[in-house]
Amino acid sequence: MLRNQLLQLAIPLVRTHGFTREALARSVLSLPVPHEQPLSDPAVSSLFGNGDDARRTLISGWLDHAREQMKQSPASPASVRDVLANRLKENEPVLQYLPEAFALLASPSSGLPPLDPVPGLKHISKVADEACYLLGDTSVGPAWFRRRATIAAAYGAAELHQLTSPNTAYHFLDQALNATQKVDSSINELGLFGQYVWRSWAGIIKSRGILR
Repeated sequence: MLRNQLLQLAIPLVRTHGFTREALARSVLSLPVPHEQPLSDPAVSSLFGNGDDARRTLISGWLDHAREQMKQSPASPASVRDVLANRLKENEPVLQYLPEAFALLASPSSGLPPLDPVPGLKHISKVADEACYLLGDTSVGPAWFRRRATIAAAYGAAELHQLTSPNTAYHFLDQALNATQKVDSSINELGLFGQYVWRSWAGIIKSRGILR
């Protein structure tokens, strides 16, 4: 209970402290009855994990919270563009911290890289699932997979673009949605599009010098 409460209190602190153990430590200062001092480093490790595992816990909590905000679409009924734009909007206050956060998720807990694409693919897949749920998608069978694959690919490409060119992210989202809809019938093409997104993520991570 306390762990989840503190994790939720740490999420707003990401804007000023990034995805850091310090943000988790300072969460106790926002309790209804605040602590006088931040959590000690051993206490952060006990609650959230050792070393970078605590940061991974914060990143995962923030991603869950940001996904929840997709429900706040101003349009009714909402379109897929509306809900994905809402999700991109959540990135804006913490955009400077996201490349390192995604790099951390993609790096193994022990040992050396290569980068692991699975956390990133899970992230965009969860965004696609939430979008389909909010839109009341009733597709079944292969159509169910294609629908989520197209949304995940479009969102992944738009989020990637947002990291390098935030001012044109929403226009790029429109283009990405149009592009993925054109290949909606081809799983092979969607797979290639997904590989492009992952390679581009890895390129940005490496170009920022976050992982070598």
